[in-house]
Amino acid sequence: MAAYHLSMPDVRTTSVVFASPHSGRSYPWSFIRRTNLDENTLRSSEDAYVDRLFDAAPSNGAPFLKATAPRAWIDVNRSSKELDPALIEGIKKSAHNPRVASGLGVVPRVVANGRAIYSGKISRKEAESRIQEVWQPWHDALTQLMDDSVTLFGEAVLVDCHSMPHEAIETLSHPRGARPEIVLGDRFGAAASAEIVDRLEAAFSAAGLRVARNAPFAGAFVTQHHGRPARNRHVVQVEIDRALYMNEQAIRPNNNYATFKSMIDRIVEDVTNIGRKDMPIAAE
Repeated sequence: MAAYHLSMPDVRTTSVVFASPHSGRSYPWSFIRRTNLDENTLRSSEDAYVDRLFDAAPSNGAPFLKATAPRAWIDVNRSSKELDPALIEGIKKSAHNPRVASGLGVVPRVVANGRAIYSGKISRKEAESRIQEVWQPWHDALTQLMDDSVTLFGEAVLVDCHSMPHEAIETLSHPRGARPEIVLGDRFGAAASAEIVDRLEAAFSAAGLRVARNAPFAGAFVTQHHGRPARNRHVVQVEIDRALYMNEQAIRPNNNYATFKSMIDRIVEDVTNIGRKDMPIAAE
């Protein structure tokens, strides 16, 4: 299995990079045979179709790094050190980590709603092999893309593309009295400058979408590890309500998909303008 798929523009014209770490859907047959779950349940952890929603990135001058391996097999948005002793043989319990404790380490033990993927444990060698073959190449590629943006444009802006279950926002309030449809996560300012996040929010808001920041998702390992605003490396996690474009139970596009895809195409164009040479980030 390839560690990722990278779509490059003919010419890079923006410092913006797009990535979709959770949309991979190449399930190894050896994995399918071992799991307790049916296909749809196994796929419930996917950010299904996010790689298609943002596929206009290269035509707007930006690279797009897409996962191929599914999140249920290896999660590149976790630290490689987040190994679950309840799943992986030979791992000693360490300081409490809520993600690992809930089964959502770098090699997940559960999918959505806490449903167990396996009936027993896997070997440490197998877990480390997944990290070496997929996790490490993904982060190497992401680092290189951001390094190249800094070299070419003096900055890098990573848009970390995700989707969220509708139920995750059903109980949330919003200043305008309605639930958010987009959640931007910058780890409360630690992963990106305020100017970057403001302009991302403006792009989604201009399309008529309700936007919130950092609640209930502030960003995970990718934002924490790659976001260094003081070094001109900005990362913003984008979470999209899945109900806007897909049937979550059937895991397929709904009747609004084509309209929503066209909306995202326009947003991608606006977002890439953030990183164009003639459009400085802090323009007054």
